[in-house]
Amino acid sequence: METSGLDRRSKQVRAKKKIERLKGFYIHLAVFIIVNIMVISGSVVGHMNNGDSFVEAFFNFGTFSTFIFWGIGVLFHGTKVFSYNPFFSKAWEERQIQKYMDSDRENMKKFM
Repeated sequence: METSGLDRRSKQVRAKKKIERLKGFYIHLAVFIIVNIMVISGSVVGHMNNGDSFVEAFFNFGTFSTFIFWGIGVLFHGTKVFSYNPFFSKAWEERQIQKYMDSDRENMKKFM
């Protein structure tokens, strides 16, 4: 069975958008990694120049604060791009739809 040209075009547009979102996420992830390597290195070196030992400088909360908070943003970006939602999954949606359809059917029987 051959798909229509319009259907094929629609699929191409959706695929292109998905690839653009994926590319955006990978760029975000690469910038996150590069910038955080520089920030962590700079922070450790700065703390060591102020007299801290390597261990003290490395395990300082300020060293990883950018990594932690920006990492949360990268995590949410990734969950959106990869369509992962542990709270409102497709199965949950289908159960809710079925529940409301059943409720609607019961309400319609009252009027028949």
